[in-house]
Amino acid sequence: MSAPATPGTTSATPATLATSANPATPTAGPVGAARPAVRRGRSLDWRVRFAVLSVVWGFSFLLIKVGTQAYAPFQVALGRVLFGALALLCVLLVRREPLPRGLRTWGHLTVAAVLLNTAPFSLFAYAELTIPSGLAGICNATSPLWGMALSMVALSEDRPTRRRFAGLGLGFLGVLIVLGAWQGFAGVDAKGTALALLASLCYPIGWIYVRRTLAAAPGSPVALTGAQLLLSTLQLGLVSALFTSAPASFPLWPTLAVVALGALGTGMALQMQYGLVTEVGPTTAQMVTYFIPVIATTAGVLVLGEQLHWNTPVGAAIVLAGAALTQTRSGPRKPA
Repeated sequence: MSAPATPGTTSATPATLATSANPATPTAGPVGAARPAVRRGRSLDWRVRFAVLSVVWGFSFLLIKVGTQAYAPFQVALGRVLFGALALLCVLLVRREPLPRGLRTWGHLTVAAVLLNTAPFSLFAYAELTIPSGLAGICNATSPLWGMALSMVALSEDRPTRRRFAGLGLGFLGVLIVLGAWQGFAGVDAKGTALALLASLCYPIGWIYVRRTLAAAPGSPVALTGAQLLLSTLQLGLVSALFTSAPASFPLWPTLAVVALGALGTGMALQMQYGLVTEVGPTTAQMVTYFIPVIATTAGVLVLGEQLHWNTPVGAAIVLAGAALTQTRSGPRKPA
């Protein structure tokens, strides 16, 4: 879902990848770990896999909306991490690869699970009780903007530049256009939108934490992410037991939506993203971030019949332009 893009030039860790739609953009495995060799002659061209990944993460917001028609938001988030964890555990079983070891690693993964899975997945599900799935997808696209703003403060290597400040300003101008600020935000549910924006803010906070604590953690991306999703499953299982009632029934479409959200959007999609990063590099792979809100909005309009006003696509384009601008770096100056 959020395809997590770590601000600046970073060596992202596998735990950064355990998001949805989010999905913003991962880079390859843990710092210090050898990159797997790029396999030639793949059965499926990387462009096809890139398109599939964009669609899967873009449709995640529609699946959340459908899931909340029958289940409480915490239960939708629980199903998502549960089926995502099961998908990755199956991969580990086939590979005969163990989960990571060490109490310190599991302790940091527990915090990462809260910031990158438990909190944002729950917040997006609650947000979509009152806002369109397309708007949730656009709010998710602000994650790189929040990330750049935070990294300027928290990460010494990410220095403020005019280009980055321009990108931040442009991106948040796009948010105001999407929300219709000139007409007093009429027709926009303030609470739901705030929850979706807060969910997108969770991701960069989680990325910064992961970079500071898990950059050198041993283990493959699948093992670390699988462990993180297992911990999120335990967290959301406890929260759901305390604050929700057991479902009285399991309607077909909402149930399938939750299963697909986890197995495909959180399990298969992460596996596919690992392969893309390895094959074509993080710079190309991170471009999936800019297709997610477009697909989320289109899916909401065509499948769910959500209304689309001119300011939504225009504002979304400006948000994405600002996010892209914050991720660029000025080239070295040529000597006179």
